[in-house]
This record gives sequence, structure tokens and C-alpha cells, in this order.
Amino acid sequence: MDRFPHAANVDFHSPLDLSKAAAAVLDAEGRVSGWGSSAQRLLGHSPEEVLGRPAARLLAAAPGQRLSTLCKLCKGHKPRGTVLDLCCRDGRTLRAAVTFSPLAHRGAAATVVVAADLDTLRGWEAQLAMLQGLATESVVGLTIFDTDMRVVWGNVSTDLELAGIAPYIGRPAADLFPEGEFISRHHPPDEDQIMEHVLTTGEPIMGMHYRGRAPADPVREHVWSCSYHRMVDARGELLGLFEESLDITDRYRAQERLSLLVRAGKRIGASLDVRRTAAELADVAVPQLADEVLVDLPPAVIEGRQPPTGSAPGHSLLRMHGRTPEEFRTSPVSYPPSSPQAQSLATSRPVVDDAPPGTRDGTGPAASHCCLFVPLLTRDAVLGLATFRRSSNPDRFGPEEQTLAVELAERAAVGIDNARRYTSQHAAALVLQRSLLPRHLPEQSAVDVAYRYLPADNRVGVGGDWFDLIPLSGARVGLTVGDVVGHGMHAAATMGRLRATVRTLALLDLDPAELLTRLDGLVAQDSECDADDGLGDETLGVTCLYAIYDPVGGRCVWASAGHPPPIVADSSGSVALSALAPGPPLGLGGLPYENVELSLSSGSVVAFFTDGVVEDRHTDIDSGIDRLAHVLTWQRCPLEELCDRALSARPPGPQTDDATLLLVRTRRLGADRVADLELPPDPAMVAHARTDTERQLAEWGLADLSFSAALVVSELVTNSIRYATGPVVLRLIRDRCLLCEVSDNAHTAPHLRRARRDEEGGRGLFLVAQMSQRWGTRYTASGKTIWAELAIP
Repeated sequence: MDRFPHAANVDFHSPLDLSKAAAAVLDAEGRVSGWGSSAQRLLGHSPEEVLGRPAARLLAAAPGQRLSTLCKLCKGHKPRGTVLDLCCRDGRTLRAAVTFSPLAHRGAAATVVVAADLDTLRGWEAQLAMLQGLATESVVGLTIFDTDMRVVWGNVSTDLELAGIAPYIGRPAADLFPEGEFISRHHPPDEDQIMEHVLTTGEPIMGMHYRGRAPADPVREHVWSCSYHRMVDARGELLGLFEESLDITDRYRAQERLSLLVRAGKRIGASLDVRRTAAELADVAVPQLADEVLVDLPPAVIEGRQPPTGSAPGHSLLRMHGRTPEEFRTSPVSYPPSSPQAQSLATSRPVVDDAPPGTRDGTGPAASHCCLFVPLLTRDAVLGLATFRRSSNPDRFGPEEQTLAVELAERAAVGIDNARRYTSQHAAALVLQRSLLPRHLPEQSAVDVAYRYLPADNRVGVGGDWFDLIPLSGARVGLTVGDVVGHGMHAAATMGRLRATVRTLALLDLDPAELLTRLDGLVAQDSECDADDGLGDETLGVTCLYAIYDPVGGRCVWASAGHPPPIVADSSGSVALSALAPGPPLGLGGLPYENVELSLSSGSVVAFFTDGVVEDRHTDIDSGIDRLAHVLTWQRCPLEELCDRALSARPPGPQTDDATLLLVRTRRLGADRVADLELPPDPAMVAHARTDTERQLAEWGLADLSFSAALVVSELVTNSIRYATGPVVLRLIRDRCLLCEVSDNAHTAPHLRRARRDEEGGRGLFLVAQMSQRWGTRYTASGKTIWAELAIP
């Protein structure tokens, strides 16, 4: 038999109650004189079968023991209870709890016998013990309220929490915890509304979290899990409701600590910024752990340098307070040696101070109830101090909260140290990159130049963008812009190496396609070396654009290795993207690079750029190119203003890549500054070339250069006539210096050498080198050009 019937069938009457138990009456001789219907239901015997017969026949015992047992139980003046085995009509034996009560009626002795199934009685007694335990020993608080939501009854657990329920009997429920509040989000926060909802709808509300201070323990804040149920009587009439409450303070705070640590793992230290990391610590800890968090750091740590060692604890610190970097304020702070802050820094252990810090060292408000000072420790040094301050919460920082604060401080210390190291490395990489980029571009007659370089957002790191302007022979200028895939120190170093290589190759007067071909081979070799050294493939995927502009004819030739083509705005105002088809990025090899030639009018603006100018995470590169092209429609504006317009047109927010922009406005050298003379391959033409040179210099007002220029021209023309088979062209250009160029159809270039005393020749180029400040040879499709530059006094 089930000892514990279903809750819907719970009956709190005792099984031995006369309204439920089997009852019979025995006369003085032990015969059954009364047999009720409840006795028939329990044992199955009808009244006709037992009335007037000995009751001993109903006992399941030996025949000799039945009568003696029955006589003992019937004799006496007080009720007696025992456990007997009774015989059922169907042959079963029922173990029953039986009570014998003597009864005197008009001098006739009789005994009333009440019996019930023993298992049923034990089940009822267990239920009664359970109710007794709930009322006296259970940790679950039980409180009964009437229909007016006034206190009717509370168990012992509730009494302990409330320091006695008696003073609150008949008072509203709100009087129990006048300063408490519900912290659950799924129900109305007001207790009266919750109880009214349960009384009206009959729908129980369970698992509500209530926070407050019990009258018996007003210092410590508690959290209870509360449930509300409606009570009705047997007729279905409303009696009120009862509340179950369980103190879950320790479990709730453990869950809060766990969730706070999970949130801290996601938030603290993810920014690689010292100030932001300090703000993240404050944002995570407030208000769950403290009302305010202060972070004190040495200036060296904030600036990305190594923290100082050997100094007195608490000296020369900067206090940062605020929950966001925008709200952060910085102020100097210093702690006396006797202060708890200095003690925490000196011992590298947390220190709790219950005294208001404002009364001790002037560093905090006097309204603070408690402060917890935790050092920010790394493996190498003490970075600073974190102060957890409580002002509205009077609770002292307990051991669990101190452990939690130490864990948060450890996470913050790791994040701050990582940010410090990153700041240091980022600053070093930025210095390296800026030192490898040109500090200023030389002035040229061929072009006007403006440029901008913006490094990526600090979280991304220094990139590998570069640009350069390279003066070439014949008043020409080389223009280059490139990008190394990746970020960091290695990308910056690779950028510097490539920029130097491009400049070296450009000074060989190679055309753009040839220059990129040679550069591609060098990058491929560097990539193999980097892979062998374990540096990865950062040099792969390098893009580069190289162009040569000749101001004499306005001719511009360029080639691209995977780099976006330039945008050209001519002097009429029309803007177009160059028809240049980029070749493969450097280091891949296998495909040739092609030159594209374009004639530029004087005053045209050409934009060379990296993808950081036209591309970001929110828009594609085509939209960025259209945006830059629109800015170039203002090409008559000063170049500096155009640079600012172009970069300010980028979408706001952190940039994921470096942005490099080089704007060039072209010029042309007029006919009054260039003189060409074509000479047949006749040695007699040397004197003619010398005479024309002297005459032209006299027209330009450079007669002081006549002797040296005539000597250089005669030597260069003589050399070309001697070794060339076709006509020789002499060109004089008046620029920032005097340029003398002699072109022929030969592809062999003379070399400077030291002639011996007995040799008649071999001294011509030596004289040219001595008379000029620079000289050299460049090759063309039809031959070569030997040039020399003479400084104008």
C-alpha cells in the first residue's frame, strides 16, 4: 500500500479518527455486540457473520492465545493501543493498529474497539512529522497571509529571520521587509501586485528572487527565492495565500561571481589599450562588486614603457577613474608609507580598509563605507593599484569578494601589461616605419607633390605602405606607391627594404615594367629566405605601382604589380581611372608586367594611393574609388587641400589598414628651356655642337658655364659619333641645373676608367665626371642616352 497518497488526496484526519476508522463494540464476555460499516469495509465481514460471536475469532493468532490476548486488552480503565493481526473474510491477514477503550453503560461493561490499517497510520504519521518539521526545523520559510494580504502565521524559520513573527501578525506583507526589492525580471517588481495576481488568478508564482535585509540580521544583505500559492478550503472558498522563501544568498552570490568572471574574461583586456582596459575593469565590477573602481598606474605604464622598479610604493602614480575611456579622468596621486594603499603595494596582497579613505589621506570621499585595495601584479613587476570602493553598500568585503576582486585585478593586470607591451612595440614599429618613409620629397620642376600617410587604428598595428618620389635624369621623376600585406614590425621592415630597392632600381633608369620584373624576383627570393627563417610569408602579396613622368613631352609611363591604378584628373576637369591592367603582386612570378603610356597636359592631377584610402570593412573598393574620383573633380584646389578632402571623405570609425595618398600635379618644360640639335655621324660636327652649346647658354644667361658645358658636350658627342652608326641628338635642358644629353642608336655604354700615361685616349668620361655633378647612361628602345648634370652657379 502506498504510504504517501497523491497530494490531491491528502487527508489530515488520523486514520484512527472515528469518522474514518473501523469501529466495533464488545460486551463483557468478549462477544461482538456492535459492528459498523467501516469495520465491514476494513475486514470484509458482514454484521450477520460477527454479531453475537466471540471477537477472538477475528484474531490471527493461535487458538490458545486469542482469548487471553483479548481479555488483557479489554480489562483496564484506560484506553489501550496495540498492533494486532486481524483475519479478513477473504482469508488475508491484516496488520492493524487497534485501540481498546473501556465503556460503562448503565452498569453493563463494554469495550469500544477502533482499528485502522497500520501502513495507512504510519503514512499519516509521516505526513504529520513532515508538517511538524516544516513548522519547527525546516530552512524553508513559510508565511500565511489572509485575503487582505496581512500576516496570519509564520513557521520557525520565518520567526528566526524576522526575530519573532508575533509582532507582525495582522500587519501588511510590506512591513516584513520595508527596504527590500524583487530582482527578478519576469514579474511585477511590487510584492502587493504579485500577491494580488496569485489571489485573483490562482496561478502560482515561483522562483522570484527577493533582495533585502532581515530584521534579525540588518547588517548583511540577503537574497531569497520566493514562491506564492493560493489557499482554498474544502468548499473551494478563498482563505488567502502562503509564501515559501528560501535563503539563497550564498548560492546567488556564487552565481553572480561566476557570471562576473565570465563577463570579465570576455571584456577585460580585449582592447590592447591601457586606458580602455582600466575602464573595462570598472565597467565589469560596478555595481555588482563595488560602487566605484579606481586604477592607479605609473606614467611609464600608461606610455607603454617598463614599470619603474626600486621606487617607494605609491609614489608618482596617475589615477584613472571612470567607466568608459571617454569619461576617464587622470590625476596624480601619492600614498604615504603608512597608508593601506602603500601597504598593499609593498606586500603585493589585498588590503581591506573600513575607515573612510577621505579621513586618512585625502584621496577619496569620506562617505565611503569600505575600500578594498588590490595590487595589479604581473610576473615581472607591480604595475599599479586597483581600488574597489563601496559607498551605498555598507557590507564589508568578505573573503569571497576579496578573492573575486583579486581575480579581476589579475585579469586587468594581464590586459594592462599586454597593452603596455603592444603600445611599446607599436610605437617602435611606427618610428621604424616613419624613419623608412621619406621625411620630405625633393622639389622638382616636373611636378608639384602633396602626400598623406595615416597608420591604421592602434588595435590593428603598423602596416607596410610606402611611397616615394625619385629624381631621374633628364628632369624626369619616378613616382612609386606600394603596400606590404600584414602589420607589425616585420611588415614595416619589409616595406623599408622594398622602398630602398625600388629607389636603387629606379636610379638605373629602368622603365617601369622592367623595374617591377626585377623587383618581383628579389621579393620571391626574400620570401624563400623568410620561410626558411620561420618568419612566414608576409613578403608575399606585395603590391607596387611605379611611374616615370617626363616634363619635356608630358609623357607618363607606368606599370602595376597588383596595385590599384592611378586616377587622373586632366586640366579640363574630367576624371578617369587609368586603363592600366595590374599584373600579379610581387613575389608570385610567372606573368609579365606591361607599361601603359599616357600624355598628360600641364596642370593634370594624378592620384596614387593604397587600398586603405578607398576600401574599408563597410564599403567595397569601387565605392571608395568613386569617392576619391569625386574629390579630384576639385583638381584646381591646392594639393594639400585635396589631400585633406580625400581622407576626410572616408567613412568614420577605426581604420583596419594604413592609408597612403600621393597627389601629383604635372608641369611641362616650355620650348624656351629645351634645345635639341640633331647631328650626322661626322667628327666635324663636334665643333658645331660646341658652338651651338655656347650660343644657347649665352641666350639663357649661363655664359659662365660655357667652357665646362662645351667640354662635356664635345666629349659626349665625340664618343657617340665614334661608336654609333646613325644620327646623334644633342639636348640641352635648363632646369634647376644644366642637363646635357647625347642620344644615339648604340646599345653599348662607355665606362669610366683610369687611363695610363702612355695611352692617347680613355680620358673623356673622366673629364665629364670631373666637370659635372652627376652623369650616367639610360637605355631606350632605339639605343641609349648619356647624360650629365652641371650645377648652375
